[in-house]
Amino acid sequence: MDVATLGAVGTILVGLATAVGAFVGKRGENRAAQSGAVLTGYGRLVGDLQEERERAQTKLAECEQRLAEAYRELATTRTDNAQKQAEITVLRAEVERLRARVVELGGSPT
Repeated sequence: MDVATLGAVGTILVGLATAVGAFVGKRGENRAAQSGAVLTGYGRLVGDLQEERERAQTKLAECEQRLAEAYRELATTRTDNAQKQAEITVLRAEVERLRARVVELGGSPT
């Protein structure tokens, strides 16, 4: 082989090496871009999930507050009902006492 042939072969090898290097470099660049896109998408998804979680926690707190208020109202209603039931018992006893008194005085209870 003469010098010209060696030079041509060397030039071809350098060209191929450059092409392979560019190809490998572009693959790495594409991989990095894809990784960046995946991470950006992941970050956006995490952000959306955190916002949704905060909204759910706020709604849960509101529901718990309304439930506590309903329990307080129920307790008040039960107390009122117990008081009314006690009044009914007292009034029934009074009615029975008065009927007995009517009979005692010679009347007829209705």
